[in-house]
Amino acid sequence: MNENQTEAPVRVDRVRQVAVIGAGTIGASWAACFLANGLDVTVVDPVRDREELRRAIDAMLPALENLGFRTDTDSRGIELLTQIGGELAETQFVQESVPERLAVKRETLRELETVIGPQVIVSSSSTAMVPSDIQAEARYPQRVIVGHPFNPPHLIPLVEISGGKLTAPHVLDWALAFYQAIGKAPVLMKKEAYGHIANRLAAALFREAIHLVAEGFTTVEGIDEVITQGPGLRWALQGPFTTYHLAGGPEGIAHYMRHLGPTQEARWRTLGEPQLTDDLVAQLVREVQESVAGLSIAQLARIRDTGLVELHRLKEGLPAEPSNITDS
Repeated sequence: MNENQTEAPVRVDRVRQVAVIGAGTIGASWAACFLANGLDVTVVDPVRDREELRRAIDAMLPALENLGFRTDTDSRGIELLTQIGGELAETQFVQESVPERLAVKRETLRELETVIGPQVIVSSSSTAMVPSDIQAEARYPQRVIVGHPFNPPHLIPLVEISGGKLTAPHVLDWALAFYQAIGKAPVLMKKEAYGHIANRLAAALFREAIHLVAEGFTTVEGIDEVITQGPGLRWALQGPFTTYHLAGGPEGIAHYMRHLGPTQEARWRTLGEPQLTDDLVAQLVREVQESVAGLSIAQLARIRDTGLVELHRLKEGLPAEPSNITDS
């Protein structure tokens, strides 16, 4: 068989064994998601402590249980390895979540290709890198994609799927079906782009937020309040295009563009391009710390996760239930 051709991956409904490479914040969250879907999970991380990882995953499972995923499982079903080895020979899917450095991702892929079958799809959680760069030195580049989650992956449904120049079309179809099967809301990108879709949109908003703070229009706390009490509430239900469609009245977005499109262009021309100087970074850090009023990272994560569960239940038409999420 030519190295540019591989046998078809296992059918999505027959996937039982998955591997997560890298057990940081994103990798651990992926592991919890896979575990809650009844999959056998092998995690590879050279430094993560086994008990620490299990505690982190066990803390995520109650939220998944509240959303209707499996309740008869815990992190003891996860195998933790310190390096890629023969134990991964039977793996049927790989979610790579190693640090965001191209050399590390390429080396991880080289190591994986010595032990996994050529038909096994490798999906990178890369925050910004394009799959063409990641797959460039692979033996079987056609099975390499980006499957970028939004943090935290075990609760946020979005997965942005992107193929590189050498990715086989059937691999993208398989990935769409697989992520849908585990309860995700995958979006297939028509072309690869640095930062994908969601992070590019988030970066545009964050840039203007920093500009408004830097120029003294508001504070960090003011920015967060504006988003959470205004557009953020709408965005949880409808995206920007549908939002502006509604803003156009009976004629929808066509009317909006005719009558308010020029005001959009006027706003675009005044958007800022802040520079992250040492002084500005120090100001932002100070204001963030003041705005969270002494809440720890664990407490802030608990507030976020509890709210995400209730938003999910609202959107799915499920009755509200008391949360059993605990601090991690």
